[in-house]
Amino acid sequence: MGKRLSFEKSLETLEKIVEELESGNLTLDEALERYERGVAAHKECNEILAAAEKRIEVLLKHEDGTFEAKPFQPEKGSDEETT
Repeated sequence: MGKRLSFEKSLETLEKIVEELESGNLTLDEALERYERGVAAHKECNEILAAAEKRIEVLLKHEDGTFEAKPFQPEKGSDEETT
């Protein structure tokens, strides 16, 4: 695998591909190639977001006034992929 793109660049690539596919101006071969690139860009975005989630900590304040840092746990169901 080559150098990883930034999240913003991967998302920009994905948005451009979606626009090209929605235009309806591509041949079948071009559309399939864009689709494959789009799947790769989507995967890249998901990997970058997953890595970022692992780096995030939530600061919890206890009743006694002390603080505790805990790993971020995203809510289930709000951003799960559908197949």
